[in-house]
Order: sequence, then C-alpha cells, then structure tokens
Amino acid sequence: MPTISSFLPAATQMIYDMGLQHLLKGVTFECPSVAAGQPKVVRCVLEGKNYSSIEIDRIFSASKAEGRSLYYVDDALLQSIAPDIIFTQDVCEVCQIDTVCTATAVAKLEKQPELIALTPQSLEDVFATAIQIATAVGMEEHAYRYLGALTKRMDHITDTLRKHRAPVRRVLLMEWIEPVYNCGHWIPHQIGYAGGVDMLSNPSGDSIVTPWEKIRRYDPEVLVIAPCGFTTERSLEEMHLLTQLPGWEELLAVKTNRVFLADFDLFTQPSASTLVNGIELLAGLFHPEILPVPEALTKHFRTIGSVHA
Repeated sequence: MPTISSFLPAATQMIYDMGLQHLLKGVTFECPSVAAGQPKVVRCVLEGKNYSSIEIDRIFSASKAEGRSLYYVDDALLQSIAPDIIFTQDVCEVCQIDTVCTATAVAKLEKQPELIALTPQSLEDVFATAIQIATAVGMEEHAYRYLGALTKRMDHITDTLRKHRAPVRRVLLMEWIEPVYNCGHWIPHQIGYAGGVDMLSNPSGDSIVTPWEKIRRYDPEVLVIAPCGFTTERSLEEMHLLTQLPGWEELLAVKTNRVFLADFDLFTQPSASTLVNGIELLAGLFHPEILPVPEALTKHFRTIGSVHA
C-alpha cells in the first residue's frame, strides 16, 4: 500500500473520515486534532504568533505581491518519510502551502512522490476530492460510503425545509473582519442548502474585500462571522472592529439578535464532513424553529449578544 502525506488540513480530515489514516505519515502544522500524533512536515513563519486581522491581511498580501511563500517544508523530515503520494492544493496560496512550493521541496528528494493537487471550487467539487483521494490509494469504495452518509444528512435538511415551506433567509457570511471579506467558493452553496441566500457572496470563486456601505444597503437578516483560521474565541477579540462601524446597530441582524460567530473549520476548511457540519449549523441559525442546531455543534458558535455577557 502507498504511503501518503497530506499538505492540506481538509485532505487530512477526509483521510481519517474515510478510514485511510493507516496510510498517512506527514501532515501540516494546521491539520486537525485527529492527526495530532502525525509528524508535522509543513510549517509557517507566522506559526505561534498572534497578529491582528489587519496585520495578517497585510503580511499575506505583501508576500503574495512579492511572489514568496510564508510556508516551508521540513526537507529532512520529508526525506525520512519518503511518501509515495503527497496531497497538496491550489485553491488558495494564502491559506495553505501550494503545489508550486511543494514541488520545489520535492525536487530535492531522492525518491520522487506523486503530487496530487486538490482544487475544489464548489461544494460538489469538495465531494469529488474525497473520491480523488480514495481512488489514488486504490480504495475508491471508502469515498462512496463516506459521501453516501453525508448526502443523507443534507437531504434531511432540504426535505425538512421544503416540508415546512421555510422562507429563504437573506444572509451575509464574512470570511474576514478587517478588511471585511465576503464568502466564496463552496460557502454560498452551504448557505443555500441551509435555507439562505448570500447575495454579496462569490459562489465557486474567491472571496473579496466588500465595502461596509454595500453591506449596510444589503442589510442582512442573518450575519455569520467566521474568519478564515479563527475560532469563535479568536473572533471575539476583534468584534470591536465591526461593532464600531457606522450603522452597525441599525443592521436588521443586529436589531433582531441574529449575529453569530462561528468556528472557521465548518466553512473554510473544505473537508466534506466539516462542510456538512457547517450546513447543519447554518440551518439551525437560519431556521431554529424547524431545525435546531445539533447538540454536538453548539460549542462551535455563539451569538453576538453573548459578547458582552
């Protein structure tokens, strides 16, 4: 059987979800807790530092403009692992190490592994990456069992919303606080499955800076704040950047206490299981009278009203 390394947290999560972890050796420093015992092959120069939202945005924007990466590979560790396959990504060079950087590191190895880039843009694409991973190791059937169970959970949500003729909620999900970024890629599809629509989003495309005045005019019924890489607790530290903006108190979502902080990994970590968890959470936030938030997910969000508690 092949030895695999994962340079993408979402791929690592799906490898464990599908029961393929016995093939895995070598992950990134940001991989989920299920892989805590794995050797960390990929590191970041910002690891362990506590920068503000605006500082992080400036650092990553500058590195991108200069054509340099903030991520690096532990060459000696990777050489000792000698993987047959490395899963990497080309969706966002800001959030994770990309294939170009990986290829540069791999070129130094005595044994050349196969590089498989996972590049999902939509929710459907994310599901397809699970099949891509399982097929690469000759265990495609693991992916179909995994995805079948997730599809049933999604069907339950859509069937329940349809049965109750649930109104579509006008939603805004922020991927960053300062500056404010809308949501892109698969997140608008998550919102749709949960019974909402985000008219400021960019489905199957990159998130972009969104002017505050545009958000005020849009006036969302429900506002979800889930900055990439931030837990709910981390987002709390920066909520003052939003609450001090002109017109904040006038937003419908604020007046009706429908502003929520949520953990990033339910949205910007594109493993199929975490994104379905995110759909279930959103459905509970949009339509609590029909689909309460599952007990297991209650620790992954809080309302803005609890910030001042």
